[in-house]
Amino acid sequence: MLGLSLVMVARNEARCIERCLTSVRAHVDAMLVLDTGSIDGTPEMARRHGARVEHFAWCNDFAAARNAALAHADADWSLVLDADEWLVDGASALQMLRTQEPSYIGVLRVDNLYGPDAEHASRSASWLSRVLPRGARYEGRIHEQPSARWPRRRLAAVVLHDGYMDAAIRDKQGRNEALLHLALRERPDDAYLHYQLGKDLELRRRFGEAWPHYQRALAGAACSDPWRHDLVLRSLFTLKKLSRHGEAVALAEAEMPAFGDSPDYCFALGDLLLDWAAHDPSRAAGLVPLIESAWQRAVAIGERPELPDSVHGRGSFLAAHNLAVLYDGLRQPERAHHWREREQTMRAAAILCAPGSAPQARLSSGA
Repeated sequence: MLGLSLVMVARNEARCIERCLTSVRAHVDAMLVLDTGSIDGTPEMARRHGARVEHFAWCNDFAAARNAALAHADADWSLVLDADEWLVDGASALQMLRTQEPSYIGVLRVDNLYGPDAEHASRSASWLSRVLPRGARYEGRIHEQPSARWPRRRLAAVVLHDGYMDAAIRDKQGRNEALLHLALRERPDDAYLHYQLGKDLELRRRFGEAWPHYQRALAGAACSDPWRHDLVLRSLFTLKKLSRHGEAVALAEAEMPAFGDSPDYCFALGDLLLDWAAHDPSRAAGLVPLIESAWQRAVAIGERPELPDSVHGRGSFLAAHNLAVLYDGLRQPERAHHWREREQTMRAAAILCAPGSAPQARLSSGA
């Protein structure tokens, strides 16, 4: 029977480390926390909840810290989580690892929460390499990834992550940006790093600074890169925020062959066109049918959580909500009522309910 250990790198995570450790304690043989300089009692809290704690001198390199933690754990299989993540489903998938040869990297679904608080948060699903076999190691100063030589396999497990909530972003403001700039000095043409820096700036509403990095990422990303889906959606959102609607529409048209079957793409396209109509009412008559079609297409596709960073609800209740509000604005009460009823049905039927709902008085961006 092979062993399975939780492996974590942490610093000043007293807010949430107990939640993470409690969620996995019954499903692993050991828990290893590598502390990189906490001053808030994180190491003591980790020990109280059953973890072994080791220490590491922080050197502005997440891969170095991850690899040091993996070396301390020395496990057949390592479940790599951050303190602001917690396991919510898939314990049986983890137990199956004990009978499988550690010859691949396990990919888990990580649902990221965004917003001011849990009640009003949106949720998007990422697929991240989080179960590592003995011998696997990380590469990259920040947004580090396991070595590409290992094959990937998706596992039926779900993790929640609240590190993108507004308060968490404020607490860590500037840390990732500084590391990303360091990494880009070493690899200035790395499209993935430009995507991550653009995302970091966008999440802090620095849209004008984010866009040049998204441009570099779009130019360098391959069509097969799993993060291109999120990159395109974030680029459309950023251009919308900069009121550069014509550029955004040109980008959307160029990406339609790749992402026309994504509910997120269709939802974002409708959102973009609506914003353009609001900024330039002379275009509204021509844009309204396209807005209507985009959101109806999102509903017709349905939810696709297997797409990287797909936002829960864009293929169902969020799009239905926007259609209801659109028809209210067009003074078509019967259609508005139809879509409001569909929204309610979709919300009730959702297997993974988004934490919170969009206010009924405005259109939802699903962001």
